[in-house]
Amino acid sequence: MKACIRRNYGGPDQLNIESVEKPVPKDNEVLVEVFATTVNRTDCANLTAKPFIMRFVLGLFKPRQMILGTDFAGKVVAKGKEVRSFQIEDLVFGFFDIGSASQAEFLCLAEEIVFPMPPDIDFIQAAASLEGAHYAYTFIHKVNLKPGQKVMINGATGAIGSALLQFVRQYEVRITATASTKNIDLIRSLGADKVIDFTKDDFTLDKEKYDYIFDAVGKSTFMRCRSIMSEKGIYISSELGPYSQNIFFTLISLFSRGRKVLFPVPYKVNRTIPYISVLLKKKIFRPVIDRKYPLKEISKAYTYVMSGEKTGNVVLHLKSEIDHEV
Repeated sequence: MKACIRRNYGGPDQLNIESVEKPVPKDNEVLVEVFATTVNRTDCANLTAKPFIMRFVLGLFKPRQMILGTDFAGKVVAKGKEVRSFQIEDLVFGFFDIGSASQAEFLCLAEEIVFPMPPDIDFIQAAASLEGAHYAYTFIHKVNLKPGQKVMINGATGAIGSALLQFVRQYEVRITATASTKNIDLIRSLGADKVIDFTKDDFTLDKEKYDYIFDAVGKSTFMRCRSIMSEKGIYISSELGPYSQNIFFTLISLFSRGRKVLFPVPYKVNRTIPYISVLLKKKIFRPVIDRKYPLKEISKAYTYVMSGEKTGNVVLHLKSEIDHEV
């Protein structure tokens, strides 16, 4: 099978498309033919091993797993003898942040982290609905959103931010979101009540006070945002922050009665993906898709994602039929 291989940490220049042996499922695993996957922030962190703490999970000096990829949508083509949840030809999708080796034509995963693909969406949409939405789920379930509250989403055009905006819209809160000029109409269509063009204005100078600030791109800090937070406002970032300060502030917040920082430690996929599936079925959530690349152009896809210019999700398509609805 064809697979994206990297043998060392680094940039997109470390990536090569090579022929490798197709995996064989263990007793509790399914073999999935991959139709679509994405190149996302988690993949980029796994490629570069940055921040350095990633090396303690991926391998200190060299990556333990050579095939990249975290999310996927595809079809079950074989299964182990203990698998009961799936049959051959079932359409499935899934996400595993440490790595599912999904940037390849086939992958094997334990059945408990593979999920039935929702009806009425295609493989492209299914793959794009996972990584960002998985982390977005964590943001909203670390807090208690109530009707009438004010929420700021910084970076609403990314994979996390665009999913988060759609999730938050369910709570009848007032949403302000940041976006570049070209994406203002998109963010309004996803449910933002007010949009701040970050190419022209600094959202931390806004006159409103927010109950929650969700920094979906991790490009601001708690201290910069304090002036626009309500007295008991909560700040959550998708990143550790300078010098991992968000971990430190989260610990301090345990003893604070005022403004707090919460660190969104992700929930397990057996909690997040069923939630995502329900919203996909109800058409409450639809992933934003920026570009599609074939597997052979994966280096270009990584280069684009790492440029910080993407809107929503960047998808790799491995089969021509994925452009048709299933």
